[in-house]
Amino acid sequence: VGSDVAVGVKVSSNGSDSKKQRLEESPPSRVLHIRKLPNEVSETEVIALGLPFGKVTNILMLKGKNQAFLELGTEEAAVTMVNYYTAVTPQVRNTPVFIQYSNHKELKTDSALNQRAQAVLQAVSAVQDGSSPSSDPGVLDLTPPPSPVLRIIIDNMFYPVTLDVLQQIFSKFGTVMKIITFTKNNQFQALLQFSDPVNAQQAKLSLDGQNIYNSCCTLRIDFSKLVNVNVKYNNDKSRDYTRPDLPTGDGESTNKDHSLLGKYATFLICLQQPLICPSSLSITLYSISPLSAAAAAAAAAGRVALSGSGVSGVLLASNLNEEMVTPQSLFTLFGVYGDVQRVKILYNKKDSALIQLSDGNQAQLAMSHLNGQKVFGKVMRVTLSKHQTVALPREGLDDQLLTKDFSGSPLHRFKKPGSKNFQNIFPPSATLHLSNIRDGVGEDDLRLLFSNSGGTVKAFKFFQDRKMALIQMSSVEEGIQALMDLHNYDMGGNHHLKVSFSKSTI
Repeated sequence: VGSDVAVGVKVSSNGSDSKKQRLEESPPSRVLHIRKLPNEVSETEVIALGLPFGKVTNILMLKGKNQAFLELGTEEAAVTMVNYYTAVTPQVRNTPVFIQYSNHKELKTDSALNQRAQAVLQAVSAVQDGSSPSSDPGVLDLTPPPSPVLRIIIDNMFYPVTLDVLQQIFSKFGTVMKIITFTKNNQFQALLQFSDPVNAQQAKLSLDGQNIYNSCCTLRIDFSKLVNVNVKYNNDKSRDYTRPDLPTGDGESTNKDHSLLGKYATFLICLQQPLICPSSLSITLYSISPLSAAAAAAAAAGRVALSGSGVSGVLLASNLNEEMVTPQSLFTLFGVYGDVQRVKILYNKKDSALIQLSDGNQAQLAMSHLNGQKVFGKVMRVTLSKHQTVALPREGLDDQLLTKDFSGSPLHRFKKPGSKNFQNIFPPSATLHLSNIRDGVGEDDLRLLFSNSGGTVKAFKFFQDRKMALIQMSSVEEGIQALMDLHNYDMGGNHHLKVSFSKSTI
């Protein structure tokens, strides 16, 4: 078919009303048409727009027209992406771009025209699948990477970037063996050595030009001429992860735990200025998200940057089990990721509900953790809603109790700035963290309580003070169920049990 695809697309007026009309009319398709791209934009940057939503299977760049077509693996992923970017203006290099469904159901691209794009896609999907790019001769052979060592320069460094931050970001792409950081020409630089040149290449492809924090700390990456980095000391400036026995040099002790300092410094910046730290930051640094490595890189790049302000905090949850779901159960589950203000189960579509959180960052965090989870036996879908708020029914009209206002609830987890709860946000898991356990309540009581919520308790472990414990159910779905049933359970004497998802297993 060659480039007919491109020709068959009407590319007349740029963003006029007729376009707006068409936006509404085109039925969903897994091929998306992206317009108003900045000049010289790279394939990787366009692919990064789609990565957080699923696998990107093809891309066609129309360079002269500042447009591109992006094909996602499933229509569902494309729908989620379009819904998301309807609420949050997508940006590439800080310029807004327009995304709509294409009239094409799939992209047929001429391999010669599109070899470079295919090569990029392949490298990016390899990162996503955690494998290395295939050496299929039919696909453009990526020239073998020259070195496992990357030279990294950080531009616009408004916030400290520590060796540990680099290690966390780059280890998404493979085993990081050594890092040396230094300042040269007034710029913070690093040499970072992977165990394998292919991993270095994938990291460079995905991260070059990306921002570590929203709109600052830009990574500039190229291959170093060195093929091996020589590290003499393990401290906060240099580290050889293969040799924990190295001395610290300058009489500096490694026990200062710089990694934690770095994390908390970053964390505090986030609490004080959520604008520059969308949830994507927490995705990269705290690995708290099921997003794959490449998606995390894309999110960290601020491609999915949330300004917090313009983004509505309202989510639409659908495919719910209407026999079982209540405003209270949704309040408890979504409350793990943000402070839920209101919940409304839709009167004429009871398998769907609107959930209003206190801001767009919390909504984004809840969406990325809960979309696709099994709740009451059905796979729940979570997308951003077009609604800015959830309206309350007029007095006395809601006889089915479908809408509930939780704004005054004492159960909000994130009211206090700097609260410990900000550091304990994890994806739904089979292992739950219990706290505020009443004196005299033993393992048997808790096992019984949790098996009554309809699951099987696989393991249990008290912490030393017996006020906290870990309890492991037999599946993530059972963990979700138990959390909804038992968070804030009154253990007598007004002593309420607190339940969270845990990152540990027993």
